[in-house]
Amino acid sequence: MGNPVTKGRPRPTSPGTHPSGDDRFRYLDAAMKRQRYRPDALIEVLHTAQELFGYLEPDLLRYVARGLRLPPSRVYGVATFYHLFTFHPKGEHTCTVCTGTACYVKGADTLLGVVEQLTGTPPGTTTADGRISLETARCLGACGLAPIVVFDGKVVGQITPEEIVDRVKGWLDHGS
Repeated sequence: MGNPVTKGRPRPTSPGTHPSGDDRFRYLDAAMKRQRYRPDALIEVLHTAQELFGYLEPDLLRYVARGLRLPPSRVYGVATFYHLFTFHPKGEHTCTVCTGTACYVKGADTLLGVVEQLTGTPPGTTTADGRISLETARCLGACGLAPIVVFDGKVVGQITPEEIVDRVKGWLDHGS
């Protein structure tokens, strides 16, 4: 008689035996095992997968779905709901403009346009040279600081178009 939690549950792979030979799958397997392959650990597992791989590609989402015994549509739905999950490799720097109601009223659209014009890349994409990713967030939950922009994980509130130009030009001209 086996463990009732894992009985009959197919394991994604044995440690170190993923067909790709990529050791990151071993760590992902360990994370799912640590969560006892519980479907309600999906968000935690997706965070781990993104930390390991940098972004969530479709094959990786299917791998997680299989490991947690969830329909792939549910895994995709959860991953696409949260703006912190990404499906493409990110650039060297990331600029996330909050487009929530408060930020929109205080000029988020203008800020987004300024960055788009400077980088030549629309929201949700990365510049051709891979230096800057421009993203949007539905709401970052700090509406009192609107408009908000997140530069490489650092939140900057009440930002002006001039300040965002200085920051992005610094990335483009000097890389910092």
